[in-house]
Amino acid sequence: MTDNTRSWQAAIALFIQDRLQAKLDKLPDDDPKRAELLAQHQYDAWIEDAARRAAQIQAVTHSLKPIHPDARGTNLYVEPASLPALEELGSHTLGTAFAGDVVGNAAALDVYKFLKLEANGRSLLAALLAQDEAALQALHADPAQAQASRDAFVGLTQPRAGGASSHPLAKQLYWLTGNDPCADGDYELLAPLYATSLAHAVHVPIQEDRFGEANKAARQARRERKAHDGVFHDYPWLAVQKLGGTKPQNISQLNSERGGVNYLLASLPPAWKASEMRLPVHAESVFDRVFSARPWVKSTVRQLRKFLESNLEPNQETRQRREAYIETLLDELVSMAGTFQQTMPAGWTRPGADNEGRFQQLARTEQLWLDPLRAELPDEADFAREWMGMDWPAEIGKRFAAWLNAQLENKLPVGDAEFREWKKVLLTDEDSFKQQLRELRDRLDTPHDIPIRKTHAELVAEREDTP
Repeated sequence: MTDNTRSWQAAIALFIQDRLQAKLDKLPDDDPKRAELLAQHQYDAWIEDAARRAAQIQAVTHSLKPIHPDARGTNLYVEPASLPALEELGSHTLGTAFAGDVVGNAAALDVYKFLKLEANGRSLLAALLAQDEAALQALHADPAQAQASRDAFVGLTQPRAGGASSHPLAKQLYWLTGNDPCADGDYELLAPLYATSLAHAVHVPIQEDRFGEANKAARQARRERKAHDGVFHDYPWLAVQKLGGTKPQNISQLNSERGGVNYLLASLPPAWKASEMRLPVHAESVFDRVFSARPWVKSTVRQLRKFLESNLEPNQETRQRREAYIETLLDELVSMAGTFQQTMPAGWTRPGADNEGRFQQLARTEQLWLDPLRAELPDEADFAREWMGMDWPAEIGKRFAAWLNAQLENKLPVGDAEFREWKKVLLTDEDSFKQQLRELRDRLDTPHDIPIRKTHAELVAEREDTP
């Protein structure tokens, strides 16, 4: 007899003795059942009975019972290492470190516990599946009897006779495998099973993170805002699915060990958050595609239209309310322009390889408004001259007025939107921008003609003096 055989025998004998002692402790010393239990738990007798009862259970990695406890169909035992390697998370990621499950008669679940005994670096079931000679000798001194017991034990990993089958209470779905969705022959009928070994592998670390002492200490430190050396683990939106009710062992052995608890991680679609800045790709104006799409703009226009349709008296209060709505839109207008001016690179509106001409259709007036730093580029003297000419703010004002009247279906009295101090509203700080252009020009190696010597007031005075 080898040392490996002795190791298996010692593990088996201890397992049988522990089960016997647990039952004897429940009986008085003079109970006649004690002698019966002692006979049943003799080494060879217990293994023989366990081999007989092994047919009542089935080892599985993918089970049907969690789908529906009354479903009667095929369960599968597939070692994860034998599954195809995929990028997605699945049972294949468990490798050789996995916990097999067992379904069937709950009274025979002790047989699987027996097969999970470990010695010599692996479980008894794994050893028997590999025809380990030491494990066979530990089952019985007679080789034929040992082989018969081994075949009975490993039989619980094999599919039941009769071939694969589903059940009316099991989930089923048709999966299109061909090209014609109208042809029945182009579908495969799939019967999903519950990946019980994978579920158990997920359960163990989550359970430790929820109730383990280490995470409790980290959670307490986080609650009290104190420094902590450990790592705090949390699982937002975690759900718990209870399988089996008050009898979780009727589902499976691992489900019984978990008390019927099966964790469901949040499987939610990503919350789509629209970008705050849309680009006017192949657009002639930012008003229709970009400005109109801003949430606050849409809300304000809707409220203003409703207000104007209410036929209120043309008094001071009405004018003030209307002015407040328009001021809100103007704030949004300045905010949108500021986003373009501060985040987009200089010259983003001009045709070129960088933007593939996506913005060259934008009106020249709006290019001057939204891309002012384009004036600092060496080959953009004409653009700089137009910008400093200060004709474009009034044009932007007209565009805004036309857009707003179109949104309100011409309900806004003419003149309320057009005649405003657009230069003051749209430029915010003209002198600061002039200074920025001066500093940028001074740093350029190649000087270019940007007419920045005259102030806006001087340019306006010149135009007014011209006959």
